[in-house]
Amino acid sequence: MKIAYISTYPPRECGIATFNHNLMNAINANFPDRKTPLDGGFVVALNDSENLQEYEYPSHVKYVIRQNHQKDYIRAANYINTSTADAVILEHEFGIYGGESGIYVLPLINRLEKPLISILHTILKDPSYVQRIIIREIAEQSSKIVVMSKRAVEFLTTIYDIPEDKIQIIEHGVPDLEAPDINPVKNLSQFKNHRVMLTFGLLSRNKGLETVVKALPKIVEKHPDVMYVVLGNTHPGVIKNSGEEYRDHLKSLAVQLNVSKHLSFINKFVAEDELIDYLTAAEIYVTPYLNEAQITSGTLSYAVGAGAAVVSTPYWHATELLADGRGRLFDFKDSEALAETVNELLNDEKVLNELKSNAYEYGLHLRWPATGAEFIRVAQIAAAKHDFSDKILKNSIVDPEILPKFSLTHVLRLTDDTGIVQHAKYGIPNLKEGYCLDDNARALIMALMAYQRNKSTDAFKLLPIYLSYIHYMQTEDGNFRNFLSFSRQYLDEVGSEDSFGRTIWALGYLINCAASNSYREFAMEIFHKSYPHFKALKHIRGQANTIIGIALYLQAFPTDEGMLAELVRLTQPLIDAYENTRSDDWEWFEETMTYDNAILPLALLHSCEITGNQKARDIALKTMAFLDKLTLSNGYLSPVGNEGWYHRGGKFPVYDQQAIETMAMVLMHFQAYQIFRKPQYIEKMFLSYKWFLGENSLRAPLYDHETKGCCDGLLPTGINRNQGAESTLAYMISHLTVLKAFELEYEYNKIAEDQQLKVC
Repeated sequence: MKIAYISTYPPRECGIATFNHNLMNAINANFPDRKTPLDGGFVVALNDSENLQEYEYPSHVKYVIRQNHQKDYIRAANYINTSTADAVILEHEFGIYGGESGIYVLPLINRLEKPLISILHTILKDPSYVQRIIIREIAEQSSKIVVMSKRAVEFLTTIYDIPEDKIQIIEHGVPDLEAPDINPVKNLSQFKNHRVMLTFGLLSRNKGLETVVKALPKIVEKHPDVMYVVLGNTHPGVIKNSGEEYRDHLKSLAVQLNVSKHLSFINKFVAEDELIDYLTAAEIYVTPYLNEAQITSGTLSYAVGAGAAVVSTPYWHATELLADGRGRLFDFKDSEALAETVNELLNDEKVLNELKSNAYEYGLHLRWPATGAEFIRVAQIAAAKHDFSDKILKNSIVDPEILPKFSLTHVLRLTDDTGIVQHAKYGIPNLKEGYCLDDNARALIMALMAYQRNKSTDAFKLLPIYLSYIHYMQTEDGNFRNFLSFSRQYLDEVGSEDSFGRTIWALGYLINCAASNSYREFAMEIFHKSYPHFKALKHIRGQANTIIGIALYLQAFPTDEGMLAELVRLTQPLIDAYENTRSDDWEWFEETMTYDNAILPLALLHSCEITGNQKARDIALKTMAFLDKLTLSNGYLSPVGNEGWYHRGGKFPVYDQQAIETMAMVLMHFQAYQIFRKPQYIEKMFLSYKWFLGENSLRAPLYDHETKGCCDGLLPTGINRNQGAESTLAYMISHLTVLKAFELEYEYNKIAEDQQLKVC
């Protein structure tokens, strides 16, 4: 069996790197015929440097990912997929992957066509929104999740909702080494003629070493031969940010407490065969971490495996590993309790040796070859069960079961008696930003769709609020303002053409499917009052939104010749824009694709449905196909990002991706399906919708199951966690459109089935 390992790797000084190196050797040790590590697979290494040559990796490191280069992750997935690896082992720690909380790992694992086993080194009790997403998605894509403690299983099942049968405990491996008969470390000045307390590992402030220094006065008072040895370099990340400030602080503290002669630093990164010498030369090993949030500690496992007498604070891993007489615990930051415990052990050789014996016996089953054998069994089972076709099927079939339950919770949170607030800080309304016409128009469409679906009383109560806002923002001459402060002060005299067009769309939709006759009459009054401004529209997005509103109006009043003529007139600028711009490699209306792009072909689809204009129909299909090719060709929606837009002949901007782009794609494909009844459109509609649920370039869902809102966008490094009205309404309109499409598809299929039966 060949395995591809995704991890940091030596010579990078990192605990995960050491772990993966040991795991690879442990797995290979179970296959005596293997001559080199390459016989058992290869490593995809994570670099914390832009320079690919930063580390002199061994030959079995076949691919290097630069931490903050998203494309490297995609290329790594392709490399693994075309390799001879039978399975993939992923080492996961939030800090080693790029993007917010390491979110760049998600596109990599989602593209893998090999069975994946993921080892979680950190499982947070209080994860952020993005951190929870990452762990859940890793679990979703993995054949098995490996953790190293029972507490980790508890967290994954209760906090992250991961099924227990997907989780396997394999404790942290330890070196398969014995104490040397002649230990060279005992001749070092720090050890010779001293009883040594030892801590090893990369230094950083969360290690709590000052607790040990503060305990030294009471320890050396009774045991003046004690030396506290700190073995290890300062963490590279700490060095970059603050140099040796922490080490210097510890030295200064020791001087203040008059114990500087009892504190010694060995500033180097030691290999395992040397580490065993240090561990067995020490009397007591100490891990004084500052809080309980440590689900796994490799240094603690190594100390137990070496048969050290361990004294530790009660962080999660320590409480499990040191149970049943394998070590002693003292409270966080409690230097007095530490001093008392150390003095007790140094006073009683029998108790001290008993701790060492218990640790050693338990450590025997943690030796790396045995741990490697457990991973081999997990990988073999995963490879035997793996069927990549299932993964393809899961991502391509239109499945209504994956839709979250529709909820107005966040919309109700954003809405007051004036209208819907346009922005939010996370899931909390940001009242400072006030209201806008765009969002209240969208909100009116959404509330109508929700009421149409199940006669929702909550949706019905929202209708007059949004309609009233539209009325309040209409000027005496029939135009509309856009922005209103929270104190209900107008912030502009005339709104944008976009906001005008979106309002006409909302009014046309209300006229077409009014929840009550009084609402329809009110909407018609506002609609007709705005009519004189249709002719003043100069920008194609304002025209496009208005076209959709007029087309919806004409479905209710098909004999209105004047409005039909206006629809024909407004359609022509879109046709002209396309014909003046298009070329063989550019089927679009403008030289630059900017925002709300799918609205343009959507408008032509609405127009040709009413007018029968063949040219509008053909242009709609060509531009829709062009847009699909640009944004759906990867198997998921990647809309044009608003970081610079997409200029003809330029580079396609991936970020920032906005929810209104997705909504427009959903509506465009749904309208195409209504007109042409081709299944390909409903499939593309659903594929676009799944952008909200995580089928996107970062594999991160924007819909928030907790707040029932939608995040504001997809950024290069993660998610914009604010959940304003625009994004939330875009999600909800898309969701309701998908539900409507499923029902329509069922009706079409039923009609076709009935007709077939009649023929028979």
